[in-house]
Amino acid sequence: QVQLVESGGGLVQPGGSLRLSCAASGFSLADYAVGWFRQAPGKWREGVGCIQTNRDTFYVNSVKGRFTVSRDNVKNTVYLEMSSLKPEDTAVFYCAAHASDDSCLVPENFADSGSWGQGTQVTVSS
Repeated sequence: QVQLVESGGGLVQPGGSLRLSCAASGFSLADYAVGWFRQAPGKWREGVGCIQTNRDTFYVNSVKGRFTVSRDNVKNTVYLEMSSLKPEDTAVFYCAAHASDDSCLVPENFADSGSWGQGTQVTVSS
């Protein structure tokens, strides 16, 4: 069974850090581009970062320099390391996998034909 499971969310103070994990089962993440997305209450889902199979990474401007996507193919897991967190980063974070590396440049591909996790809540608040 193909499955993605996010973990690592929680409550953090502004300026703090969190590391989210996206663990795969039933397939090898090494063969897939993996995107991280978030959805805040009342807002559209947005892509925040993406990693291709060759480990090239892409980020939305609002998180550049603060978020880092990495992958551990041995653990079949992709990570989203977040630092200098702001209240506006509060959202449910999702990971998604897609067979085409081009999906990092065309995030809509993940919605059309990607595999998604169930999400993990990140709340940035004092």
